[in-house]
Amino acid sequence: MAQATAEPAIKAYWQPGCTSCLRMKEFLTRHGVPFVSVNVLADKAAFAELAELGIRSVPIVRRGKDWANGQVLKDVARVAGIKWGGAKMLPVPELVSRLVTIQQAAQRLFAQIPDDKLGQQLPNRPRSYAQLAYHIFNIADAFLEHEVQGLPLKEGAYNRVPPPEMKTKEQILDYGRNVLSGIETWWRGPGQTANFDTKASVYYGSVTLHDYLERTTWHSGQHVRQMMMVLGMLGIAPDRPVGKETFDGLPMPDKVWDDEKPAA
Repeated sequence: MAQATAEPAIKAYWQPGCTSCLRMKEFLTRHGVPFVSVNVLADKAAFAELAELGIRSVPIVRRGKDWANGQVLKDVARVAGIKWGGAKMLPVPELVSRLVTIQQAAQRLFAQIPDDKLGQQLPNRPRSYAQLAYHIFNIADAFLEHEVQGLPLKEGAYNRVPPPEMKTKEQILDYGRNVLSGIETWWRGPGQTANFDTKASVYYGSVTLHDYLERTTWHSGQHVRQMMMVLGMLGIAPDRPVGKETFDGLPMPDKVWDDEKPAA
């Protein structure tokens, strides 16, 4: 009698500090889906496995040769066999308002980090505190590039680091201020007539511009939570910490940091 072939295990590829990685794993866990957790920074074979599928970044959920980018939970649900019931999004004006609040907070919180700590790295992740701040600003900048310059969001865009000439905290803060000004200018102008139901040109899946704006908002918001975590680790009380009212309604991870690799 022929034996049934075992279904391939679900693998979740991730790295510490990655907001979408944590959200993907929490999504699988919340729906009772067992998976093999693969930290690509600790498992030397992980990127080779992904390269076989032509993939160069995380988060990724995989079952055999079927896979999806973990940034789109609808696609994660398909691979994992989870019934997708849809997801509600905040209205566009509210998302923009939250994004402005989050970007303002990132500037305020980053300004509190002592200059001699800027090069210190996040736990279990090769990203410095200065790079974390730059990343928060760059998330919104990438959205501006898409909307103002008509540039697609390409794989690797979220891995940018400060250019060599951007050496000081004040220079990174200047970058953040310029990005925030760009968001506000876009919203007063082209943003008022943009069709947010159109498909966004992003590398990670088929999503609308509304989806992309939501991701821009919660993605930078989750990293602001990490910035507050960093200040706590330094023994510094955050200046006007961002609270529940800013994050309510955003599809963020429950945790601030992935406890497979605890922050402390």
